[in-house]
Amino acid sequence: MARPGMERWRDRLALVTGASGGIGAAVARALVQQGLKVVGCARTVGNIEELAAECKSAGYPGTLIPYRCDLSNEEDILSMFSAIRSQHSGVDICINNAGLARPDTLLSGSTSGWKDMFNVNVLALSICTREAYQSMKERNVDDGHIININSMSGHRVLPLSVTHFYSATKYAVTALTEGLRQELREAQTHIRATCISPGVVETQFAFKLHDKDPEKAAGTYEQMKCLKPEDVAEAVIYVLSTPAHIQIGDIQMRPTEQVT
Repeated sequence: MARPGMERWRDRLALVTGASGGIGAAVARALVQQGLKVVGCARTVGNIEELAAECKSAGYPGTLIPYRCDLSNEEDILSMFSAIRSQHSGVDICINNAGLARPDTLLSGSTSGWKDMFNVNVLALSICTREAYQSMKERNVDDGHIININSMSGHRVLPLSVTHFYSATKYAVTALTEGLRQELREAQTHIRATCISPGVVETQFAFKLHDKDPEKAAGTYEQMKCLKPEDVAEAVIYVLSTPAHIQIGDIQMRPTEQVT
């Protein structure tokens, strides 16, 4: 079960945002399998509690700690980091996975839909990054890792109007990850920054985007053999297992059958 290169992370703490399903749940499980202490946060924690019990009964060497947090609220994020500091010392790995899409186009979309996407996909990610870095710095952790779950939509714009604002938020993640890498170098730290950019992954994502058209959502996943959340979790484990002198900037991954 233990992967080469993952031994140094055993018993250390990883924060995974958006851990209640899809990619976040798969990443949380994979890290617990590698012996990490994982704080999995989401607005509702029922699913995370079930996953924690599952991990425990499977005998995985790590632990999953569910934490309720509304990432669109900065106070919530700060109090989560404060709780982690007082109960577990701090964050060694931060996986910014939480993200959402609303079908709000540029010509007629609602400002509230745009704000929802911006608040979670860009601002929450930036707040968690800042707080994770400060947590590492105050404990002299020089080998931490911040991983942003990005998207292929952060690298090209599809001719699909309901994804254009979402795509803009993911382009921001691409810029923020590279900006973070540069600032970490300026700070002369060996903390690393990576983003992982999947194409179509079979999750509840399309059902939330096309919430008024479940058939269209299902069709997104039926037209090809999609990536699974576990495929993205595997990429996270690979990135974390690389030797300290290697920094993976971005992993772009698509289903083999995906055209764009």
